[in-house]
Amino acid sequence: MKTTIASTIFILPWLAGCMVTYGANPEDFTLKSATTTDKFQLAENKGKVVVLHFLLKTECPLCLAHTQTYTKYAADHPDQIHLFIKPDSEAEIKEWTSHLDAETQKSTPPIYRDPSAKLAKQFSIPNGYQFHGQTVHYPALVALGTNGQELFRYVGKSNSDRLKLKDFEAKLAGMKK
Repeated sequence: MKTTIASTIFILPWLAGCMVTYGANPEDFTLKSATTTDKFQLAENKGKVVVLHFLLKTECPLCLAHTQTYTKYAADHPDQIHLFIKPDSEAEIKEWTSHLDAETQKSTPPIYRDPSAKLAKQFSIPNGYQFHGQTVHYPALVALGTNGQELFRYVGKSNSDRLKLKDFEAKLAGMKK
């Protein structure tokens, strides 16, 4: 019994130190676009739903399709701001956007840069996905309410695992009830 209590006294603090804990999402952040002169600051956009689309690093055809789908949707929903975020360099992001279809290129939203995936880390988007020979953060969508607080998130398990638009619409509609 004494051994068990003594072991517990030493093991519990060690276990607590080993556990991964995530802090709250940032209350404010600023992102700069790699494709335009736009800057986004969360504090300046209270009152609107802000949707963060964390896209994969490197060339990603499924990220292009995801961006095209949500860009078309966002055009009809001015109460929402959709931010497409990549951790690539500015040059890589510009090259990547050149592959968007012609219709989307006309209304291409700014593609924001998240150097070293700093914002992805602040939002606790898991890292560790193997993609094109690199270890990257998983694809994710985080919806923030009009007060900047997280409404919901979807983290894909692979490159092809994205929140479908119809599921996003249903989830958002359910949050408004």
